[in-house]
Amino acid sequence: MSNWQLVLVPFLLALIVSLVVTPLTIWLFARWGLVVDPKKQKHPAQIHTEPVPKGGGIPVVLSVLITSLVLLKLDSHLNVILLGLGVCLVVGLIDDIRSVNPYLRLFTNFLIAGLVVSAGIGIAYISNPFGGIIDLSQIRVSFDLFGKSHQIWVLADLFALLWIPFLMNAINWSSGLDGQVSGVVAIAAVVIGLLSLSFSADITQWPVAILAFALAGGFTGLAIFHFYPQKIMPGYSATSSAGFLLAILAILATAKVGTALVVLGLPLIDAAYSIVRRLAAGKSPVWGDRGHLHHKLLDIGWGKRRIALFYWLITASLGVIALNANAKMKLFAILSLSIIIAGFLLWVYFGPWSKQSDRDNG
Repeated sequence: MSNWQLVLVPFLLALIVSLVVTPLTIWLFARWGLVVDPKKQKHPAQIHTEPVPKGGGIPVVLSVLITSLVLLKLDSHLNVILLGLGVCLVVGLIDDIRSVNPYLRLFTNFLIAGLVVSAGIGIAYISNPFGGIIDLSQIRVSFDLFGKSHQIWVLADLFALLWIPFLMNAINWSSGLDGQVSGVVAIAAVVIGLLSLSFSADITQWPVAILAFALAGGFTGLAIFHFYPQKIMPGYSATSSAGFLLAILAILATAKVGTALVVLGLPLIDAAYSIVRRLAAGKSPVWGDRGHLHHKLLDIGWGKRRIALFYWLITASLGVIALNANAKMKLFAILSLSIIIAGFLLWVYFGPWSKQSDRDNG
């Protein structure tokens, strides 16, 4: 396959599937009354005012699944990735329809991550921003099970076990308003796909590129119906699936976790701040609230279209940096973005807008 084929074929195939399945999902969920009605289902993070169906994971996962089955050969890694996506979809749809306890969702996140790690997908090393690499494969535990010898790479597996659930939740927390997360995921998937294409001479990177562009195509199709005014919400079924697959692809794309950290800097930093903020307030970090960055942008008067486009633009800009920067520049980009967001949030929380925000929320 040429580079253009690795980009266009999976992207267009997934896009077509998503464009067909998304309106069907909207129709079915609306017909069955499986909608999120803000008048009946209260949640502090809700912004929409009219009943809207969730279930966005159906077109997204089907897009990736069909594209994978058409263009890729099944192997142990692909099998466990597709199985993990299936679990994400099932758990996510249950949450979309009935709302699963956040602790149970987190538990399933770790189960899915454990499934992936047990299949041998892990992070053996990461780039050191100050030169060289950080080897995570040194501490190993060997044991025999069912007549076979096995090894646990303690640091590498632990890193993956934390990385995958964190990204799943960070993506989910950035699904606050119309079009926001669907565009972010599509752009991030394209960036990871382009990164894998830079190693296209290595045919082991072809499945990574195909999966990445399939994810991008699936979310591009969803974004058309998710952008303001939204006709469907991605729901946990789509966001957890996206976080899971992006985390895996970042590992498989020559272990370029730093690239994912940069391109997804906005949702990841917002997630980190949210965890710290909730813990500092004596609250559980997994329970939702109205304190995310997109909520604060709404508080200062930004509209939903503007916020979604802002997230897309920042993600695309960070993607360009991620594809062209070395490890030290990536670290600088992450630190700079963290400082900027921290300064903005402090200004909103304690500046002239804070009193207006309190009145709006009260």
